[in-house]
Amino acid sequence: MEQRIVTAAQMKAIERSANEAGLLYIQMMENAGRAVYAELKRRLIAPGRLLVVAGKGNNGGDGFVIARVAAKDGWQVQVLLAEGEPQTPDAITNRALLGDLPVTVLPADAAPAPDAFDVVVDALYGTGFHGELRPAGQKACALMNAARAAGALLLAVDLPSGLNADTGEAAPGAVQADCTVALDSLKPAHAAPGTAACCGQVITADIGIPESCHDN
Repeated sequence: MEQRIVTAAQMKAIERSANEAGLLYIQMMENAGRAVYAELKRRLIAPGRLLVVAGKGNNGGDGFVIARVAAKDGWQVQVLLAEGEPQTPDAITNRALLGDLPVTVLPADAAPAPDAFDVVVDALYGTGFHGELRPAGQKACALMNAARAAGALLLAVDLPSGLNADTGEAAPGAVQADCTVALDSLKPAHAAPGTAACCGQVITADIGIPESCHDN
């Protein structure tokens, strides 16, 4: 069956429609994080060492959900706040939920060694990324790529950081993932020529959005 492909703007409209229909944004974030964790578990069944690289937007919020669920499942979890504390309400809420868990939260200037992890989750930038990586983003992407080179499985949430969702253009230094979990629908970048090196295997995850919300 042919998979749906939507632009970043269309995805925002779909999410807005779902929120208005009763599937709140924070529940979509929960569903997204759990869907990515489910893919992680399919690939590495036994708990190990996990690094979540979180941005300050909702992609980072998805990462905080992954960190929470993984920590409760026995993983040794570190979260790198690659560009500082989260700035969106739902991401802030999920960041706070890590407080009582054995999760090590690191500031951007305390990046860990790249060879210290079994899995790295790229939750830095989402569909809103365009242009060039900022210095902090370059540093975080370099860490993730180095961890992958050292043997870690690298999973990207929705899109590898540094990839333009609509054009597929990859900024210099963009993440090169083993697997990308596209949330709800594919974006043009997932199917664009030449982006396979960034996306790796692309899996589409259901995050609970009703089919009717895609028709607007």
